[in-house]
Amino acid sequence: MNAFTRLPDLALRTYGGSVVAANDESFAEREALIRPGPAEFRPHTFGAKGQVYDGWETRRRREAGHDWAIVRLGMPGVVRGVVVDTAWFRGNYPPYASVEACAAEGHPAPEELDGWVEIVPKSPLGGDATHEFAVTDPRRFTHVRLNIFPDGGVARLRVHGRVVPDPAFLHGLTVDLAALENGGFVTACSDEFYSSPNNVLAPGLARNQAEGWETARRRDGGNDWLVVALAGPGRIAVAEIDTANLKFNAPGWASLTGIDTGRAPQPDDGQAPPPDDDAWFPLLPKTRLQPDTRHRFRLDDDRRVTHVRLDIFPDGGLARLRLPGTLIA
Repeated sequence: MNAFTRLPDLALRTYGGSVVAANDESFAEREALIRPGPAEFRPHTFGAKGQVYDGWETRRRREAGHDWAIVRLGMPGVVRGVVVDTAWFRGNYPPYASVEACAAEGHPAPEELDGWVEIVPKSPLGGDATHEFAVTDPRRFTHVRLNIFPDGGVARLRVHGRVVPDPAFLHGLTVDLAALENGGFVTACSDEFYSSPNNVLAPGLARNQAEGWETARRRDGGNDWLVVALAGPGRIAVAEIDTANLKFNAPGWASLTGIDTGRAPQPDDGQAPPPDDDAWFPLLPKTRLQPDTRHRFRLDDDRRVTHVRLDIFPDGGLARLRLPGTLIA
C-alpha cells in the first residue's frame, strides 16, 4: 500500500464529491465510483440490464473510442495518488485506464471544463484488483476525468491528496480551522487501530462509528492523542468535541493544547511539533465527556495557534472535532 492512501480521498461522495458526467453508464451507474467503503457483490443477482454491479460499467463498444467519467472533487487540492479499483469485475474490466485533471473557478458545467492535464498515463489494469498510481503534479485541481480503454467496469475511484482551499474565501470569516475542507489535517496520532484520525475533521455528521476516529483499548496506563495542523494561523473561539454514535467506547475525558510554530502549516509538512515542547499552552483543561454527545466549549484565549493537540483519556473514539475561529496573518 502506498503512503498516499493515508491521505484524504478528495473525491469521496461523503466529502461532497460528485460524478458530474459520463459518456455511458449502460450497465451500472457512474455514481458508484465515489461511494464510501469497498464495493459489494452478490452473485446471480440480475436486473433488467444484467448482473447488478456496485460500480460503473459501460456497454461493449463496437466503434472506435473510449469511455470516460468526470468527477468534481468534494475538496479541491493537490493530488498525490489515484486508486482505480476493478473489484468484482473479472470478465468485463477495462484493460487500460488513464486519469486527467483540471482546475476550474466557480461552478462550471461539465462541458465548460478545459485545461485538462494527464496525471496518470494510460496504464494496464487487471480484473478484480486494486491499482495504485502515485501522482507528482504539484498543481491544485478541482476535477478529474477517468478514461477507460475501450470500455468495461470500474468499482471505485479514489483520489488521495492534500486539501488546498481558496484562502481568499476563508479570510475575514469565522470558519472551522480544523476542517479538512478548509485545509486542516492530522500530522500525528498515537493510534488509529480502527479508523483514520482524519475522519474527525471530515465534513458533515458522522453517520456511524466507522466515520469517526477510534483507537484500540489501552492497557499501559497512558492516553491517546492526535495533532491537527490548522488551515492557517488563527484564533480559536470554540471547541466542539462530538462523541456521536460512540455509546460504549467514548473517551472519559479530553483536553486541548495549542502551539504557534511561527509559520503557517504546510500541506506536505507531515511533521507535528514535539509533544514536549514548552511552547504548548492549554486551550481546554481535562474535561469529562459523555457518550453519544456533542460537547461545545467556548475558548476565551486570543493567542495565535497553528497546531492543536487533542488528548483523550484513556482511549476510545470521537466522531468529530470542530474548531471555529478566524484566520490571522
